[in-house]
Amino acid sequence: MSDFLPPLASLGRLRRDAPKTVAGFRRWRAIIDTDGAVPARMKRLFVACAATVKGYRELAARELAAARAAGLTEAEAGAAIAILASVRGEGASLRFHDLFREIYPQATDPDWPDDDMIVEEGAAEANFLQYFGTMPPSLGKLLEVKPLGADAYYLMREGTLAGTALGPIYAELLLVTVLVADYSSWASVHMKGARTAGASEEAVAEAVICAVPAAGLSAWVIGATAMAAA
Repeated sequence: MSDFLPPLASLGRLRRDAPKTVAGFRRWRAIIDTDGAVPARMKRLFVACAATVKGYRELAARELAAARAAGLTEAEAGAAIAILASVRGEGASLRFHDLFREIYPQATDPDWPDDDMIVEEGAAEANFLQYFGTMPPSLGKLLEVKPLGADAYYLMREGTLAGTALGPIYAELLLVTVLVADYSSWASVHMKGARTAGASEEAVAEAVICAVPAAGLSAWVIGATAMAAA
């Protein structure tokens, strides 16, 4: 197992030179590290995923290990592999999978058949309209010029949000954290999705705060703006 990155507040130089920074950071961590509107084990997972996407491997490993210690199950942690594949692609998913195997060494890759799936005609369009309310121009264009790509988008979106061990609320909130950490306005879409699934406004705010360790104070500014737009 890796030697994990030490917490920011453990740096004596920072405590000496910027005590207010340390005090502020401790308050962010208090929100993340305690059960609130979102359980601490989930928030640590959210931080780990954001750190993975940003390329901060040691931070991601530390947070995933802490999430496991807080009770995050193998199935819950493993669900992030699929979610990251959809939101940030194959590289991010495989990078997280590497951490997952490190923190959950007993996990084995199942010998599962590689079966394709049939998408009925019109299913992708109906799914997009049901989720978004109106057809996003980007997906309307995909349906128009490359329907097979629309089917692919539909399947991966459903694979992310339906049927994982995280459930729809925490899957949506994980997407919020990752997108806010990348300063993406698209986070507002998944804030709306989380609220529709039953998340409170406090839960959405906690998901935004989970982006702060990997993306700094700008994550809250971007996230709060997206909250108002959602």
